[in-house]
Amino acid sequence: MAPVTPVPSAVSLRGAVALSGRFPLLAGVDLEVAVGETVVIEGPNGAGKTSLLRVCAGLVPLASGHLSVLGLDPVRRRTEVRRRVGLLSHASHLYDDLTVAENVRFAVRAAGGDPVRIGPACERWGLTGRLARTAGSKLSAGQRRRTALAVLTARWPEVWLLDEPHAGLDTAARVLLDEAVAEAAASRVTVLIASHESGVVEGLADRAVTITGGRVTAERVLRPSTTPVVPTPSAVPPTAVSPTAVPPTAVSPTGVPPTAVSPTAVPPTAKPSPAVPPPAVPPTAKPSPVDVTDRVPCAGRVTHVA
Repeated sequence: MAPVTPVPSAVSLRGAVALSGRFPLLAGVDLEVAVGETVVIEGPNGAGKTSLLRVCAGLVPLASGHLSVLGLDPVRRRTEVRRRVGLLSHASHLYDDLTVAENVRFAVRAAGGDPVRIGPACERWGLTGRLARTAGSKLSAGQRRRTALAVLTARWPEVWLLDEPHAGLDTAARVLLDEAVAEAAASRVTVLIASHESGVVEGLADRAVTITGGRVTAERVLRPSTTPVVPTPSAVPPTAVSPTAVPPTAVSPTGVPPTAVSPTAVPPTAKPSPAVPPPAVPPTAKPSPVDVTDRVPCAGRVTHVA
């Protein structure tokens, strides 16, 4: 049978350290996120959740350690990574003098997205009619958030980095966001969600990772991964039992347990029979004090085991 290739990582960080001046944003993060996996990044304020997403987007360089996104170095291959990665940050990054439709169109084309997706994305988020012709400077916080989400879903990149995605959205928009994340996961998009509302996003994720002080301090599985990493057949774990090995408690094919008494052996607890007197006893002599029934049942039991 051909070996199974392990699932590649969409995001890989090993000992990642990022600084802002002399202040550590990340203090040695180790994290592997598989292609198509959805991961929630949890942690208190200032733990490093936003910094982690910005590092993965190539906006913050590493001071030391290793980072790869889709197998690429975000610093050396910045343009290619930014075309394949979408970041939804706290700021919407809209141009105030452009309308909603113009902002979406500009952002999608600048990222190399498919213009055909722009119309359906705007309709999905209710950015049609008069609202589509409204200037960015006149939008509410929720409308700016929906415009940024329209850009993300119109681009449909391979990796989504969502920083507090539900913030500023009403109930209907939150439902739309959850549906979009579920649809992205079903199409093998990798999603990282940084959120204080763990209960809200846990239903969307495969795994939750906790960051404290710029490091990953805990993680837990929320649902079985649909893309498990399968080791090759040649890689046998140290505790694996070979096909021919018999466990200590296993029963042999003949049905005799490893501790069974051999056919000729006397059970350890059996009392040995006294010696039989010499055959000089006359035929009419009184029977020997040794009762042969003490041995016959024993022999019967041994024969039965065999």
